[in-house]
Amino acid sequence: MDLMGTGTEVSRVVSLLAGRPTEELLAGTVRRTVLPGGLRVLTEHVPGVRSAAVGIWVGVGSRDEDPRTAGCSHFLEHLLFKGTPRRDALAISASVEAVGGDLNAFTAKEYTCYYARVLDEDLPMAIDVVCDMVANSVISPEDVEAERGVILEEIAMHEDDPGDVVHDVFAEALLGTTALGRPVLGTIESIEGLDRDTIFDYYRSRYTAPSLVVAVAGNIDHERTLAMVAEAFADRLTGDAEAARPRAGTYGYPGTPGLLVSRRPTEQANVVLGTAGMSRRDPRRFALGLLSTALGGGMSSRLFQEVREKRGLAYSVYSFATHFADAGLFGLYAGCAPKRAREVLEICREEVHRVAEHGIAPEELARARGQTRGSLVLGLEDTGSRMSRLGKGELVHGELLSVDQVLARVDAVTLEDVQAVAAELVSQPWGLGVIGPYKNDNDFTGLL
Repeated sequence: MDLMGTGTEVSRVVSLLAGRPTEELLAGTVRRTVLPGGLRVLTEHVPGVRSAAVGIWVGVGSRDEDPRTAGCSHFLEHLLFKGTPRRDALAISASVEAVGGDLNAFTAKEYTCYYARVLDEDLPMAIDVVCDMVANSVISPEDVEAERGVILEEIAMHEDDPGDVVHDVFAEALLGTTALGRPVLGTIESIEGLDRDTIFDYYRSRYTAPSLVVAVAGNIDHERTLAMVAEAFADRLTGDAEAARPRAGTYGYPGTPGLLVSRRPTEQANVVLGTAGMSRRDPRRFALGLLSTALGGGMSSRLFQEVREKRGLAYSVYSFATHFADAGLFGLYAGCAPKRAREVLEICREEVHRVAEHGIAPEELARARGQTRGSLVLGLEDTGSRMSRLGKGELVHGELLSVDQVLARVDAVTLEDVQAVAAELVSQPWGLGVIGPYKNDNDFTGLL
Protein backbone atom coordinates (compact mmCIF):
# COMPACT_ATOMS: atom_id res chain seq x y z
CA MET A 1 0.00 0.00 0.00
CA ASP A 2 1.43 3.38 -1.01
CA LEU A 3 0.73 5.30 2.19
CA MET A 4 2.14 8.53 0.87
CA GLY A 5 -0.72 8.66 -1.55
CA THR A 6 1.26 8.81 -4.77
CA GLY A 7 0.98 6.83 -7.95
CA THR A 8 -1.76 4.20 -8.01
CA GLU A 9 -3.55 5.41 -4.89
CA VAL A 10 -3.95 8.95 -6.18
CA SER A 11 -5.20 7.50 -9.46
CA ARG A 12 -7.72 5.40 -7.56
CA VAL A 13 -9.06 8.48 -5.74
CA VAL A 14 -9.34 10.34 -9.03
CA SER A 15 -11.39 7.50 -10.48
CA LEU A 16 -13.60 7.39 -7.39
CA LEU A 17 -14.40 11.07 -7.80
CA ALA A 18 -14.90 11.01 -11.57
CA GLY A 19 -18.01 12.89 -12.55
CA ARG A 20 -18.83 13.91 -8.97
CA PRO A 21 -18.95 17.63 -8.00
CA THR A 22 -17.34 16.85 -4.68
CA GLU A 23 -14.44 19.21 -4.07
CA GLU A 24 -14.56 22.76 -2.78
CA LEU A 25 -12.04 25.38 -1.78
CA LEU A 26 -13.22 26.86 1.50
CA ALA A 27 -11.83 29.66 3.66
CA GLY A 28 -8.15 30.35 2.94
CA THR A 29 -6.19 27.17 2.25
CA VAL A 30 -8.94 24.78 3.39
CA ARG A 31 -10.09 22.15 0.89
CA ARG A 32 -13.11 19.88 1.20
CA THR A 33 -13.88 16.67 -0.67
CA VAL A 34 -16.89 14.38 -0.30
CA LEU A 35 -15.99 10.80 -1.16
CA PRO A 36 -18.54 8.22 -2.39
CA GLY A 37 -20.74 7.05 0.45
CA GLY A 38 -20.85 10.53 1.99
CA LEU A 39 -17.48 10.53 3.81
CA ARG A 40 -16.12 14.08 4.09
CA VAL A 41 -12.44 15.01 4.11
CA LEU A 42 -11.25 18.52 5.00
CA THR A 43 -7.63 19.63 4.97
CA GLU A 44 -5.75 22.80 5.75
CA HIS A 45 -2.15 23.31 4.71
CA VAL A 46 -0.30 25.27 7.40
CA PRO A 47 3.03 26.63 6.09
CA GLY A 48 6.09 26.61 8.29
CA VAL A 49 5.18 23.76 10.64
CA ARG A 50 6.56 20.23 10.91
CA SER A 51 3.50 18.64 12.52
CA ALA A 52 0.14 17.37 11.39
CA ALA A 53 -3.08 16.60 13.24
CA VAL A 54 -5.80 14.22 12.08
CA GLY A 55 -9.20 13.91 13.67
CA ILE A 56 -12.24 11.83 12.86
CA TRP A 57 -15.41 13.59 13.98
CA VAL A 58 -18.54 11.50 14.41
CA GLY A 59 -21.98 13.07 14.55
CA VAL A 60 -23.12 11.20 17.63
CA GLY A 61 -23.01 12.12 21.30
CA SER A 62 -24.85 11.65 24.56
CA ARG A 63 -27.97 13.48 23.38
CA ASP A 64 -28.53 10.65 20.88
CA GLU A 65 -29.00 8.16 23.72
CA ASP A 66 -32.15 7.15 25.54
CA PRO A 67 -32.19 6.32 29.27
CA ARG A 68 -31.44 2.67 28.49
CA THR A 69 -28.29 3.53 26.52
CA ALA A 70 -27.14 6.54 28.60
CA GLY A 71 -23.35 6.69 28.47
CA CYS A 72 -23.09 4.46 25.38
CA SER A 73 -21.34 7.08 23.22
CA HIS A 74 -18.62 7.55 25.82
CA PHE A 75 -18.37 3.79 26.47
CA LEU A 76 -17.84 3.31 22.74
CA GLU A 77 -15.11 5.97 22.69
CA HIS A 78 -13.16 3.83 25.18
CA LEU A 79 -13.74 0.60 23.31
CA LEU A 80 -12.42 1.82 19.97
CA PHE A 81 -8.95 1.92 21.52
CA LYS A 82 -9.13 -1.78 22.44
CA GLY A 83 -8.40 -3.34 19.08
CA THR A 84 -9.20 -4.11 15.46
CA PRO A 85 -8.49 -7.21 13.33
CA ARG A 86 -5.11 -5.62 12.46
CA ARG A 87 -4.05 -4.18 15.84
CA ASP A 88 -4.55 -4.91 19.51
CA ALA A 89 -4.75 -2.14 22.14
CA LEU A 90 -0.97 -2.06 22.67
CA ALA A 91 -0.25 -1.77 18.96
CA ILE A 92 -2.71 1.11 18.63
CA SER A 93 -1.14 3.17 21.39
CA ALA A 94 2.46 2.15 20.71
CA SER A 95 2.26 3.11 17.03
CA VAL A 96 1.71 6.78 17.87
CA GLU A 97 3.69 6.98 21.09
CA ALA A 98 6.77 5.45 19.41
CA VAL A 99 7.08 8.55 17.23
CA GLY A 100 6.37 11.02 20.06
CA GLY A 101 2.80 11.71 18.97
CA ASP A 102 -0.44 12.16 20.89
CA LEU A 103 -3.46 9.88 20.47
CA ASN A 104 -6.73 10.57 22.27
CA ALA A 105 -10.48 11.06 22.00
CA PHE A 106 -13.37 12.85 23.68
CA THR A 107 -17.14 12.59 23.77
CA ALA A 108 -19.49 15.57 23.92
CA LYS A 109 -23.26 15.83 23.98
CA GLU A 110 -23.53 16.15 20.20
CA TYR A 111 -20.36 14.61 18.75
CA THR A 112 -17.35 12.38 19.37
CA CYS A 113 -13.79 12.94 18.15
CA TYR A 114 -10.77 10.62 17.76
CA TYR A 115 -7.51 12.38 16.99
CA ALA A 116 -3.74 12.13 16.71
CA ARG A 117 -1.00 14.74 16.40
CA VAL A 118 2.36 13.69 14.98
CA LEU A 119 5.32 14.87 12.95
CA ASP A 120 4.34 15.46 9.33
CA GLU A 121 6.43 12.48 8.19
CA ASP A 122 4.37 10.20 10.46
CA LEU A 123 0.97 11.34 9.19
CA PRO A 124 0.41 8.24 6.99
CA MET A 125 0.74 6.02 10.04
CA ALA A 126 -1.52 8.26 12.16
CA ILE A 127 -4.26 8.30 9.52
CA ASP A 128 -4.05 4.54 9.14
CA VAL A 129 -4.29 3.96 12.91
CA VAL A 130 -7.13 6.40 13.65
CA CYS A 131 -9.18 5.33 10.62
CA ASP A 132 -8.66 1.67 11.50
CA MET A 133 -9.90 2.30 15.04
CA VAL A 134 -13.03 4.10 13.92
CA ALA A 135 -13.92 1.82 11.01
CA ASN A 136 -12.94 -1.64 12.21
CA SER A 137 -13.24 -1.92 15.97
CA VAL A 138 -13.84 -5.49 17.22
CA ILE A 139 -15.62 -4.59 20.49
CA SER A 140 -15.20 -8.01 22.07
CA PRO A 141 -17.23 -9.06 25.13
CA GLU A 142 -14.01 -9.28 27.15
CA ASP A 143 -13.07 -5.71 26.28
CA VAL A 144 -16.55 -4.48 27.20
CA GLU A 145 -16.25 -5.99 30.67
CA ALA A 146 -12.72 -4.68 31.22
CA GLU A 147 -13.60 -1.18 30.09
CA ARG A 148 -16.83 -1.16 32.10
CA GLY A 149 -14.69 -1.15 35.24
CA VAL A 150 -12.52 1.67 33.88
CA ILE A 151 -15.56 3.83 33.13
CA LEU A 152 -17.07 3.20 36.56
CA GLU A 153 -13.77 4.41 38.02
CA GLU A 154 -13.93 7.46 35.76
CA ILE A 155 -17.44 8.24 37.03
CA ALA A 156 -16.20 7.87 40.61
CA MET A 157 -13.29 10.22 39.90
CA HIS A 158 -15.67 12.74 38.33
CA GLU A 159 -17.98 12.52 41.35
CA ASP A 160 -15.05 13.40 43.61
CA ASP A 161 -14.72 16.80 41.90
CA PRO A 162 -17.74 18.93 42.91
CA GLY A 163 -16.49 21.80 40.76
CA ASP A 164 -17.17 19.62 37.71
CA VAL A 165 -20.24 17.78 38.98
CA VAL A 166 -22.11 21.00 39.75
CA HIS A 167 -22.32 21.65 36.01
CA ASP A 168 -24.18 18.35 35.63
CA VAL A 169 -26.47 19.37 38.50
CA PHE A 170 -27.10 22.72 36.82
CA ALA A 171 -27.84 21.08 33.46
CA GLU A 172 -30.41 18.85 35.12
CA ALA A 173 -31.94 21.86 36.92
CA LEU A 174 -32.37 23.57 33.53
CA LEU A 175 -33.02 20.65 31.19
CA GLY A 176 -34.32 17.92 33.47
CA THR A 177 -33.58 14.29 32.68
CA THR A 178 -33.77 14.84 28.92
CA ALA A 179 -30.88 13.72 26.73
CA LEU A 180 -29.22 17.15 26.93
CA GLY A 181 -29.71 17.26 30.68
CA ARG A 182 -28.06 13.91 31.38
CA PRO A 183 -24.28 13.61 31.98
CA VAL A 184 -22.09 12.46 29.09
CA LEU A 185 -20.54 9.69 31.19
CA GLY A 186 -23.88 8.09 31.98
CA THR A 187 -24.68 6.77 35.44
CA ILE A 188 -23.44 3.78 37.41
CA GLU A 189 -26.76 2.06 36.74
CA SER A 190 -26.77 2.72 32.98
CA ILE A 191 -23.12 1.66 32.52
CA GLU A 192 -23.68 -1.54 34.48
CA GLY A 193 -26.72 -2.29 32.30
CA LEU A 194 -25.04 -1.92 28.88
CA ASP A 195 -24.13 -5.19 27.15
CA ARG A 196 -21.87 -5.91 24.20
CA ASP A 197 -24.65 -6.37 21.64
CA THR A 198 -26.29 -3.04 22.54
CA ILE A 199 -22.99 -1.19 22.22
CA PHE A 200 -22.03 -2.95 18.98
CA ASP A 201 -25.42 -2.20 17.40
CA TYR A 202 -25.04 1.43 18.44
CA TYR A 203 -21.59 1.49 16.81
CA ARG A 204 -22.70 -0.04 13.51
CA SER A 205 -25.81 2.11 13.19
CA ARG A 206 -24.16 5.43 14.14
CA TYR A 207 -20.60 5.24 12.79
CA THR A 208 -21.58 5.38 9.13
CA ALA A 209 -19.76 7.23 6.36
CA PRO A 210 -22.29 10.09 6.05
CA SER A 211 -21.85 10.83 9.76
CA LEU A 212 -18.05 10.99 9.62
CA VAL A 213 -15.76 13.93 8.96
CA VAL A 214 -11.99 13.46 8.59
CA ALA A 215 -10.17 16.70 9.36
CA VAL A 216 -6.42 17.10 8.81
CA ALA A 217 -4.26 20.19 9.35
CA GLY A 218 -0.55 20.88 9.20
CA ASN A 219 2.27 20.36 6.73
CA ILE A 220 0.11 18.23 4.46
CA ASP A 221 -1.04 17.88 0.87
CA HIS A 222 -4.74 17.49 0.13
CA GLU A 223 -4.47 14.91 -2.66
CA ARG A 224 -2.08 12.70 -0.73
CA THR A 225 -4.20 12.95 2.42
CA LEU A 226 -7.28 12.10 0.40
CA ALA A 227 -5.58 9.01 -0.97
CA MET A 228 -4.64 7.81 2.52
CA VAL A 229 -8.17 8.28 3.84
CA ALA A 230 -9.69 6.60 0.78
CA GLU A 231 -7.43 3.60 1.27
CA ALA A 232 -8.26 3.36 4.98
CA PHE A 233 -12.03 3.53 4.35
CA ALA A 234 -11.98 1.57 1.08
CA ASP A 235 -14.91 -0.71 1.90
CA ARG A 236 -17.08 2.23 3.03
CA LEU A 237 -16.78 4.30 -0.15
CA THR A 238 -19.77 2.89 -1.99
CA GLY A 239 -23.31 3.91 -2.73
CA ASP A 240 -24.98 7.23 -3.32
CA ALA A 241 -25.49 8.32 0.29
CA GLU A 242 -25.07 12.03 0.88
CA ALA A 243 -23.13 13.55 3.77
CA ALA A 244 -25.33 14.07 6.79
CA ARG A 245 -26.48 17.62 7.42
CA PRO A 246 -25.91 19.33 10.78
CA ARG A 247 -28.50 18.75 13.46
CA ALA A 248 -31.69 20.69 12.92
CA GLY A 249 -35.04 21.17 14.61
CA THR A 250 -36.26 23.18 17.55
CA TYR A 251 -35.43 22.08 21.07
CA GLY A 252 -38.28 21.96 23.54
CA TYR A 253 -37.06 23.07 26.96
CA PRO A 254 -38.71 20.77 29.53
CA GLY A 255 -40.71 23.13 31.70
CA THR A 256 -39.57 25.78 34.15
CA PRO A 257 -36.01 25.61 35.50
CA GLY A 258 -35.72 25.02 39.22
CA LEU A 259 -33.43 24.51 42.18
CA LEU A 260 -31.46 21.29 42.47
CA VAL A 261 -29.27 20.73 45.52
CA SER A 262 -26.83 17.82 45.84
CA ARG A 263 -26.08 17.51 49.55
CA ARG A 264 -22.49 16.56 50.31
CA PRO A 265 -20.20 17.13 53.30
CA THR A 266 -17.86 19.37 51.33
CA GLU A 267 -15.77 22.18 52.77
CA GLN A 268 -16.79 24.45 49.91
CA ALA A 269 -20.10 25.13 48.18
CA ASN A 270 -20.12 24.96 44.38
CA VAL A 271 -22.98 26.79 42.70
CA VAL A 272 -24.11 27.54 39.15
CA LEU A 273 -26.91 30.03 38.51
CA GLY A 274 -28.19 30.46 34.98
CA THR A 275 -30.80 30.22 32.28
CA ALA A 276 -31.38 29.09 28.71
CA GLY A 277 -28.80 30.50 26.31
CA MET A 278 -28.59 30.54 22.53
CA SER A 279 -28.00 27.90 19.90
CA ARG A 280 -24.90 27.85 17.76
CA ARG A 281 -27.01 29.07 14.83
CA ASP A 282 -28.23 32.18 16.63
CA PRO A 283 -26.35 35.22 15.26
CA ARG A 284 -26.65 36.84 18.71
CA ARG A 285 -24.22 34.24 20.11
CA PHE A 286 -21.36 36.66 19.44
CA ALA A 287 -23.01 39.30 21.63
CA LEU A 288 -23.65 36.64 24.28
CA GLY A 289 -20.01 35.64 24.16
CA LEU A 290 -18.86 39.21 24.76
CA LEU A 291 -21.41 39.61 27.55
CA SER A 292 -20.08 36.45 29.22
CA THR A 293 -16.50 37.67 28.89
CA ALA A 294 -17.31 41.08 30.35
CA LEU A 295 -19.22 39.51 33.24
CA GLY A 296 -16.89 36.68 34.20
CA GLY A 297 -14.21 36.03 31.60
CA GLY A 298 -11.06 37.00 33.47
CA MET A 299 -9.51 38.95 36.32
CA SER A 300 -10.77 42.26 34.92
CA SER A 301 -14.36 41.00 34.63
CA ARG A 302 -17.19 42.32 36.77
CA LEU A 303 -17.76 39.16 38.76
CA PHE A 304 -14.07 38.65 39.54
CA GLN A 305 -13.73 42.24 40.69
CA GLU A 306 -16.93 42.35 42.74
CA VAL A 307 -16.86 38.88 44.27
CA ARG A 308 -13.16 38.17 44.71
CA GLU A 309 -11.16 41.38 44.56
CA LYS A 310 -13.46 43.73 46.50
CA ARG A 311 -15.14 41.31 48.91
CA GLY A 312 -12.91 38.22 49.05
CA LEU A 313 -15.96 35.94 48.94
CA ALA A 314 -14.68 33.32 46.51
CA TYR A 315 -11.49 32.01 44.97
CA SER A 316 -13.10 30.99 41.67
CA VAL A 317 -15.94 32.81 39.92
CA TYR A 318 -16.71 32.93 36.21
CA SER A 319 -19.46 32.91 33.59
CA PHE A 320 -19.94 30.66 30.58
CA ALA A 321 -22.10 30.17 27.50
CA THR A 322 -22.70 26.69 26.04
CA HIS A 323 -24.16 26.29 22.56
CA PHE A 324 -25.97 23.27 21.13
CA ALA A 325 -27.52 22.85 17.69
CA ASP A 326 -30.94 24.03 18.84
CA ALA A 327 -30.49 25.14 22.45
CA GLY A 328 -28.01 26.70 24.81
CA LEU A 329 -27.06 27.45 28.41
CA PHE A 330 -25.76 30.56 30.12
CA GLY A 331 -24.41 30.24 33.64
CA LEU A 332 -22.51 31.91 36.48
CA TYR A 333 -20.25 29.67 38.58
CA ALA A 334 -18.72 30.26 42.00
CA GLY A 335 -16.91 28.15 44.58
CA CYS A 336 -17.09 29.62 48.07
CA ALA A 337 -17.67 28.94 51.77
CA PRO A 338 -21.16 27.43 52.26
CA LYS A 339 -22.29 30.29 54.49
CA ARG A 340 -21.36 32.81 51.79
CA ALA A 341 -23.06 31.10 48.85
CA ARG A 342 -26.28 33.07 49.00
CA GLU A 343 -24.45 36.41 49.16
CA VAL A 344 -22.27 35.43 46.21
CA LEU A 345 -25.29 34.37 44.16
CA GLU A 346 -27.11 37.60 44.93
CA ILE A 347 -24.11 39.62 43.72
CA CYS A 348 -23.89 37.56 40.52
CA ARG A 349 -27.57 37.97 39.83
CA GLU A 350 -27.45 41.72 40.51
CA GLU A 351 -24.58 42.21 38.07
CA VAL A 352 -26.53 40.57 35.24
CA HIS A 353 -29.59 42.71 36.03
CA ARG A 354 -27.38 45.81 36.12
CA VAL A 355 -26.11 45.06 32.62
CA ALA A 356 -29.66 44.42 31.41
CA GLU A 357 -30.73 47.83 32.75
CA HIS A 358 -27.68 49.99 32.09
CA GLY A 359 -25.48 48.02 29.70
CA ILE A 360 -21.69 47.79 29.97
CA ALA A 361 -19.15 50.57 29.57
CA PRO A 362 -17.34 51.08 26.25
CA GLU A 363 -14.04 50.09 27.88
CA GLU A 364 -15.60 46.83 29.10
CA LEU A 365 -16.73 46.00 25.59
CA ALA A 366 -13.29 46.86 24.22
CA ARG A 367 -11.61 44.54 26.75
CA ALA A 368 -14.05 41.71 26.05
CA ARG A 369 -13.60 42.13 22.31
CA GLY A 370 -9.82 42.17 22.59
CA GLN A 371 -9.83 39.12 24.83
CA THR A 372 -12.05 37.25 22.40
CA ARG A 373 -9.99 38.22 19.36
CA GLY A 374 -6.72 37.27 21.01
CA SER A 375 -8.04 33.96 22.29
CA LEU A 376 -9.36 33.03 18.85
CA VAL A 377 -6.21 33.87 16.92
CA LEU A 378 -3.72 32.51 19.47
CA GLY A 379 -5.77 29.33 19.72
CA LEU A 380 -5.03 28.62 16.06
CA GLU A 381 -1.26 28.61 16.54
CA ASP A 382 -1.09 24.80 16.67
CA THR A 383 -2.24 22.21 14.17
CA GLY A 384 -4.51 20.45 16.65
CA SER A 385 -6.62 23.57 17.10
CA ARG A 386 -6.83 24.08 13.36
CA MET A 387 -7.93 20.48 12.90
CA SER A 388 -10.66 21.00 15.52
CA ARG A 389 -11.83 24.12 13.72
CA LEU A 390 -12.24 22.14 10.50
CA GLY A 391 -14.09 19.28 12.15
CA LYS A 392 -16.48 21.42 14.14
CA GLY A 393 -17.10 23.76 11.26
CA GLU A 394 -18.14 20.92 8.96
CA LEU A 395 -19.90 18.57 11.35
CA VAL A 396 -21.34 20.85 13.99
CA HIS A 397 -21.83 24.30 12.49
CA GLY A 398 -22.45 23.38 8.87
CA GLU A 399 -20.19 26.23 7.74
CA LEU A 400 -16.55 27.15 8.07
CA LEU A 401 -16.05 30.82 8.70
CA SER A 402 -12.62 32.26 8.05
CA VAL A 403 -10.81 33.84 10.96
CA ASP A 404 -11.44 37.27 9.42
CA GLN A 405 -15.16 36.51 9.14
CA VAL A 406 -15.37 35.53 12.80
CA LEU A 407 -13.40 38.59 13.86
CA ALA A 408 -15.69 40.79 11.78
CA ARG A 409 -18.75 39.40 13.57
CA VAL A 410 -17.13 39.97 16.94
CA ASP A 411 -16.21 43.53 15.95
CA ALA A 412 -19.77 44.19 14.77
CA VAL A 413 -21.25 43.67 18.25
CA THR A 414 -22.38 46.95 19.80
CA LEU A 415 -23.07 48.07 23.35
CA GLU A 416 -26.77 47.93 22.53
CA ASP A 417 -26.44 44.31 21.35
CA VAL A 418 -24.85 43.26 24.62
CA GLN A 419 -27.49 45.02 26.69
CA ALA A 420 -30.32 43.51 24.62
CA VAL A 421 -28.95 40.00 25.17
CA ALA A 422 -28.64 40.62 28.91
CA ALA A 423 -32.21 41.93 29.01
CA GLU A 424 -33.47 38.79 27.28
CA LEU A 425 -31.61 36.56 29.72
CA VAL A 426 -33.04 38.23 32.82
CA SER A 427 -36.55 38.03 31.38
CA GLN A 428 -36.37 34.22 31.34
CA PRO A 429 -36.79 31.75 34.20
CA TRP A 430 -33.49 30.93 35.92
CA GLY A 431 -32.30 27.71 37.50
CA LEU A 432 -29.74 26.91 40.17
CA GLY A 433 -27.49 23.91 40.75
CA VAL A 434 -25.80 23.54 44.14
CA ILE A 435 -23.37 21.12 45.74
CA GLY A 436 -22.65 21.59 49.42
CA PRO A 437 -23.31 20.61 53.05
CA TYR A 438 -26.86 21.93 53.18
CA LYS A 439 -29.59 20.29 55.25
CA ASN A 440 -32.45 21.81 53.26
CA ASP A 441 -33.19 24.19 50.40
CA ASN A 442 -34.15 27.18 52.54
CA ASP A 443 -30.73 28.79 52.12
CA PHE A 444 -31.62 29.50 48.49
CA THR A 445 -35.31 30.37 48.74
CA GLY A 446 -36.23 33.37 46.63
CA LEU A 447 -33.07 33.45 44.53
CA LEU A 448 -34.96 32.27 41.44
